[in-house]
Amino acid sequence: MIDVYFWPTPNGRKVSIMFEETGLSYTLKPLDITRGEQFEPDFLALNPNNKIPVIVDVHGPGGEPLVLFESGAILEYLAHKSGLLMPKNERGQWIAKQWLMFQMGNIGPMWGQQGHFIIYAPEPVPYAIERYTKEILRLLDVMNLRLRDAEYLAGDYTIADIATYPWIATYERRDISIEEFPHVERWLHAIAARPAVQRGMSWLDDRERRDKPDKEHLAAYFGDRQYQRRS
Repeated sequence: MIDVYFWPTPNGRKVSIMFEETGLSYTLKPLDITRGEQFEPDFLALNPNNKIPVIVDVHGPGGEPLVLFESGAILEYLAHKSGLLMPKNERGQWIAKQWLMFQMGNIGPMWGQQGHFIIYAPEPVPYAIERYTKEILRLLDVMNLRLRDAEYLAGDYTIADIATYPWIATYERRDISIEEFPHVERWLHAIAARPAVQRGMSWLDDRERRDKPDKEHLAAYFGDRQYQRRS
């Protein structure tokens, strides 16, 4: 059994989809980051970076408990544990990891920054909105070129797609015309049709309030509490 500390953000949904795809047993541990629960001492003992998702596998390597944070590392671990959603051959594994790193280093950070400035910023910052909107359009173009020649990012459906899908699925709230990227659009529809993805995207969906943040929510996400030194 694996404990899953979770809130329905794109990074959280990577892991919920992965559990639904693999069928691994889990215990859901909701962690309301809109109310600052990520700063509680018990959670900081698991992840000093105060972010979700986090997993705790009681039966980790060697039979010892293992705590993991960072969604990309969690996806790789669950793929290894289940024997699913990673190619069996070494070449394919490196291609899948390459596209996983593309998500971790590009899609997540850039889409996150664009979302911050169009949803959460207290006042419009036109330069930032333009800069990050152009960057996510550039990244969509990179994906579109790849998906023109491959059904999924690594060829077969892998953790690279699971990592990327929850971010790209937010395109509507970012005022992006996904039709301009037809191969990405085809890929989105194919993944959205998977029953496991539908289940994973529904975890705590009724508890997310990101579109209408109040002062307490904003303080938990971006306030001074983020920067209090603990060392």
